[in-house]
Amino acid sequence: MIPDQVPKEDVFHGSDDLKKEAHISSFEKYKELYTKSVVNPDDFWGDIAKDFFWKTKHKGQFLQYNFDVTRGKIFIKCMEGASTNICYNLLDRNVHERNLGDKVAFYWEGNEPGDELKVTYRELLHRVCQFANVLKSQGVKKGDRVSIYMPMVVELVVAMLACARIGAVHSIVFAGFSAESLCERIMDSQCSLLITADGFYRGDKLISLKLLADEALQKCREKGFPVEKCIVLKHLSKETEDTPLGSQSPPAKRSCPDLQQEKQTGRIKKTHPVPQVPWNPEVDLCWHALLRGASNDCDPVWCESEDPLFILYTSGSTGKPKGVLHTISGYMLYTAATFKFVFDYQPDDIYWCTADIGWITGHSYITYGPLAYGATSVLFEGLPTYPDVSRMWEIVDKYHVTKFYTAPTAIRLLMKYGSEPVQKYKRDSLKILGTVGEPINPEAWHWYYSVVGEKRCPIVDTFWQTENGGHMLTPLPAATPMKPGSATFPFFGVVPAILNESGEELEGPSEGYLVFKQAWPGMMRTVYGNYSRFETTYFKKFPGYYVTGDGCRRDKDGYYWITGRIDDMLNVSGHLLSTAEVESALVEHEAIAEAAVVGRPHPVKGESLYCFVTLRDGATYNQTLEAELKKQVREKIGAIATPDYIQNAPGLPKTRSGKIMRRVLRKIACNERDLGDTSTLADSSVVEQLFQNRCFTTV
Repeated sequence: MIPDQVPKEDVFHGSDDLKKEAHISSFEKYKELYTKSVVNPDDFWGDIAKDFFWKTKHKGQFLQYNFDVTRGKIFIKCMEGASTNICYNLLDRNVHERNLGDKVAFYWEGNEPGDELKVTYRELLHRVCQFANVLKSQGVKKGDRVSIYMPMVVELVVAMLACARIGAVHSIVFAGFSAESLCERIMDSQCSLLITADGFYRGDKLISLKLLADEALQKCREKGFPVEKCIVLKHLSKETEDTPLGSQSPPAKRSCPDLQQEKQTGRIKKTHPVPQVPWNPEVDLCWHALLRGASNDCDPVWCESEDPLFILYTSGSTGKPKGVLHTISGYMLYTAATFKFVFDYQPDDIYWCTADIGWITGHSYITYGPLAYGATSVLFEGLPTYPDVSRMWEIVDKYHVTKFYTAPTAIRLLMKYGSEPVQKYKRDSLKILGTVGEPINPEAWHWYYSVVGEKRCPIVDTFWQTENGGHMLTPLPAATPMKPGSATFPFFGVVPAILNESGEELEGPSEGYLVFKQAWPGMMRTVYGNYSRFETTYFKKFPGYYVTGDGCRRDKDGYYWITGRIDDMLNVSGHLLSTAEVESALVEHEAIAEAAVVGRPHPVKGESLYCFVTLRDGATYNQTLEAELKKQVREKIGAIATPDYIQNAPGLPKTRSGKIMRRVLRKIACNERDLGDTSTLADSSVVEQLFQNRCFTTV
């Protein structure tokens, strides 16, 4: 599987200086450890587990699993019999056992330059304990689900770790999602409490988060699932603890019990308009009022290894999002190990992952992975282009960032502005660059490597999914020769294979379905509340394998290249969207009889949404209808799913059995006339009509 030798030409290597301090300093060392991780996973992961605290030790086999639906129920178990608390391992252990209390856990950088905050491990521990006590005072207990809908602020980390401390299960919903999406996720996970904020700014745009949260809770009530309590953080209002949200009193600087810097300076310095926030005293509770008087001493709840840690929703091909459930011990070990080895974490690093915590990247590589090893991270609320296109590099220099992890979408966006905005700043602290969310195209890879990293920083191009918990295919910065655009080789314990449509494993250079042959500690355990969907989605097509849903190519040197989704999914700016979910939102409009959505390549986002809509009798296609459809999708799903193109389609290309030929629609969207075999089309005249009606500009 792993080649004996890697090519010497057309590859890029980490520097000799990097190799001197690296955890994995050569390809030979990688192969040695990889073999151990696959052949003897109990010993390999047992060594990783020694870095953490266990209230009780596990018994028997370290990792147990069954991937074959023909042999019974699918299951994955890690460290069965062990008990621990992940919050204790991330905070108490670092403060009390590793003497890292005074080390900075997060430098928070707000939307506006100058909005900043510094939080040490001791301060973070105190805040988490306080909020854990607040949750307990509201009746939250082990196993309860708590929904979190917040901007990128330190309190988001506090809320998720407070849940973990008392054994509650957090379900974080990306703050860019609509009220409808939030409602759907609250109801599916049966959350007993919602945590949100008054609002936040993304650049100059105000996101009135409390208004969206109120709308979601109203929808929940209408559907028979009332959420009785909503804790609201005063993020923009800057009012005192004693001032109710939405009052007309002049704003004052916020008072936070433990964050001394915030006490002295306030967090938000700029003068954006402050939204008036509606307040329902029967439901709404003020974050700061609840914290006042709450003890900063809270014993952790010891949990079994396979107890749930969090639910995170990802789009599904049926249109209904899947609640991916991760459990405590395996997820902790896997995120910690991948963080340590993939970013070659060293104690003096300043690490910055630009993702949002509302996505799995933020869960694994802003919160759980970095804190597990006592890292110092940058937590960024803003945009890479606000207030100007140099913002990221200004922050890199400001905090002397050494390890930088971002999305190809952001790289392609910044490429448009050339090298000058990058070269305004030194960036001489940078040692390793990373990418996440989608395969990076070679052109963007070379720009990132040459301009941002000045040809001295290796790029770890990481492939993984929400379901995986952490990196699956990835270079190791000092050990793996890099090919631009390739995810290279598997991480420890990961055994990939490429299958053809018949389920046969392909050897050597080949292309087909990417699957994994054995379990790893960090993989999901089920789809929350729907085990049959878990089994059908990931294991039924090819019994004995975990099916990623992605296509993959292996080249003559053994390198893996991700070729994109095989199922009906789109990757927009690194965010996975279901075509069925977008289609469902479109056909809810009274004028639409049928809709089909495909992806079209986009120079920045990777893929854009190209929508074909068939009207009901009597309906007229015009700009008003286009605007209504765009608004409807945005409200149902979120701004990320807003269609780029909407085309009037009097008919859709279908087989004689009625199945829409999306392959043909993708060709039409891209204006490619080579359609391949169209012999199964029921009406071939539809295709030419669709070509004539193509969209040339965005809606």
